[in-house]
Amino acid sequence: MAQMTRDPGLRMASDLVCFSHLRWSWVYQRPQHLMTRAARDRRVFVFEEPLEGASRPGIDVSHPASGVTVATPRLPSGLPNGERILLQRDLLDAFMGRENIRHFTAWFYTPMALPFAGHLEPELTVYDCMDELSAFAGAPADLGALERQLFNRSDIVFTHEPVARLREPPADIRSWVR
Repeated sequence: MAQMTRDPGLRMASDLVCFSHLRWSWVYQRPQHLMTRAARDRRVFVFEEPLEGASRPGIDVSHPASGVTVATPRLPSGLPNGERILLQRDLLDAFMGRENIRHFTAWFYTPMALPFAGHLEPELTVYDCMDELSAFAGAPADLGALERQLFNRSDIVFTHEPVARLREPPADIRSWVR
């Protein structure tokens, strides 16, 4: 995890790269509200979960709000998980290169992004834990382990009270906001 030195007189304006399990166009809720506000003074990139069924891999890009770019990977159906992760990583890296994203905050709404985004070196890592995702029907078996990894690498964790009661923050976490 990259370390930052903060000068109270300087305003932070690095890019923000958000990893979300929710589609931007689904319903306007917390991710859209916070990312739209963040886009007032920085570029915001929302990397959604992939859509399957593409004839070849790619990324659909949209601009649903001023300063917000949504990237939705398209993947062929039926890929083995390892190949799917590598393809998402390649698409993410290519997208970040095209957009010249160098200094950024990584904002996670899902730990399921770690397998393809865990190699990134953000200036700051935020985990905005809105829901107990592992309690959802059909949740992946490795979700709990990925969430523990995300807790351990996060600089800031946001959560709401029902989720916070289910777990305690790691001993070394720097900021835990309920």
